[in-house]
Amino acid sequence: MTGGRTRPKRPTIADVAAEAGVSRTTVSHGLSGSGRVDPQTRERVRAAAARIGYRPSPRAQALRSGRSHVIAVASSMHPAIAGGAAHLGFFMEIAAAAAERGFEQGYVLALVPPVTSDRFGALTEMALDGVLVVEPSAGDPVVDRLRAERIPFVTVGRAPDAAEEDLVVDLNVEETARLMLGHLRDRGCRQVLLLVGDQDRESFRAARQVWRELAPDAGWDIEAVTAAESGGEAAGEAAVRDALTTRPDIDGIAAWVDAFAVGAVRAVTGSGRTVPGDVAVLTRYDGLRAQSCEPRLTAVDLGLGPIARIAVDLLLDRIEDPERLDRTTPRSPAPRLVQRESTAS
Repeated sequence: MTGGRTRPKRPTIADVAAEAGVSRTTVSHGLSGSGRVDPQTRERVRAAAARIGYRPSPRAQALRSGRSHVIAVASSMHPAIAGGAAHLGFFMEIAAAAAERGFEQGYVLALVPPVTSDRFGALTEMALDGVLVVEPSAGDPVVDRLRAERIPFVTVGRAPDAAEEDLVVDLNVEETARLMLGHLRDRGCRQVLLLVGDQDRESFRAARQVWRELAPDAGWDIEAVTAAESGGEAAGEAAVRDALTTRPDIDGIAAWVDAFAVGAVRAVTGSGRTVPGDVAVLTRYDGLRAQSCEPRLTAVDLGLGPIARIAVDLLLDRIEDPERLDRTTPRSPAPRLVQRESTAS
């Protein structure tokens, strides 16, 4: 274009080869670390590339390596509990930290929104190097699909039926359950209702187990109640409303899903009771729902940021070496109870 500004020519491998006095193949091997190139020549190639401002094309690197340098975070949780306010909570807190850590290592993150099972196949149609799966259930369709397609994955939270070779970052589910139920016991709650989802997840199993351990000494005798994850807040409200009708002596509710906890508060206040005066309510995740509920909910800081970064590092290790035998993972940060008005004495 006459009078226009000419875009500077981007240096090529041929330019680096000419600058270093070697072949283009030697440049390619020297910059990628592959092939047989002696250390001195490799250093000469890298110095030449730096002098002329050569930067490898990400697309070309992807073609040579067979990698897209894209990872994803996905979940089988229903949109009713993983959508809405939770878009700024549990799922997105993990995704944000994972995106930052992945970017530091040269990967970008694809966010797969919570979807129904008939769309999980889209995961394997994308050019993904690996996937983080958030809190999978037993027989989780996301995990099953990734395993069948041999796509590297790491789960944040253990699936109840996890395979021996699966890489898992612990969510400290038993310790979290002891924090929550121990808090209600120490507060003096005489009958604690445990409210969990209808899917088979490790966190729900841990909650039931810890409740059974504490119940005899605490005098609790109410069976755990399940609510449909697909029902979100409304399902939690209906489950608690029915429970209060059957057992009006309930004075503590441990709702493992934050959407259920918000519904539980509605059920309690709708029955003419008060929170926390008549019934104390707490939930597992200290997210937007817990912090904006009225009253604000006692919840648990799970340390999801550090957990997500650990998960990304494990996933990238597996991408680099799919057959690695070391299954040890760094210890996740300890959960911390955040006390608020919903359980105040």
